[in-house]
Amino acid sequence: IQSRRTTLPKRLCGPAPDATQQRLILEAAAAAPDHDQILPWRFVEVPLACRDTLGQAFSAALLERDPAATTEEYQQAHDKATRSPWLLLAVVRTAGEPASIAAPERILSAGAAIQNMLLMCTALGLGSSLTSGKAMGSRPLRTLFGLSDEEQALCFINIGHVLDSRKERPRPETRRYFSV
Repeated sequence: IQSRRTTLPKRLCGPAPDATQQRLILEAAAAAPDHDQILPWRFVEVPLACRDTLGQAFSAALLERDPAATTEEYQQAHDKATRSPWLLLAVVRTAGEPASIAAPERILSAGAAIQNMLLMCTALGLGSSLTSGKAMGSRPLRTLFGLSDEEQALCFINIGHVLDSRKERPRPETRRYFSV
């Protein structure tokens, strides 16, 4: 567990995980806590053939936020869609039945599922990271992925082989986040 590291998309390379690795990564998500087994989260693969469309949504989201953005900024927004060998969008259903399960609990379950996936990537010798940003709640992204009013895009999960590993960073000491 302690060997897990964030490997940013620019440090990942292909090939994408094979079918067996993908299955193991997705099955790891199912081990997450899930009150009443409501499955408040889902993952949407963004195939390579659809990355240009995602890049267009990123550019459109930038236009909505900043009509004065430069051509270079639009291109950078677009290019974010192409960097990861295997790209998944994590989506959480923050409302709906049963109403007794609050949004924070649903989001926590999604976070646990995502962490399980990242840990499985590490176990398989793959690199992984989460990316998000201002486009996550944008109309273009919500429309592209057909998100309902009860759903929220949490982050993208980037997975591939490690091209260039980061040097190890110190972890926080337990006394910084634990008390008796």
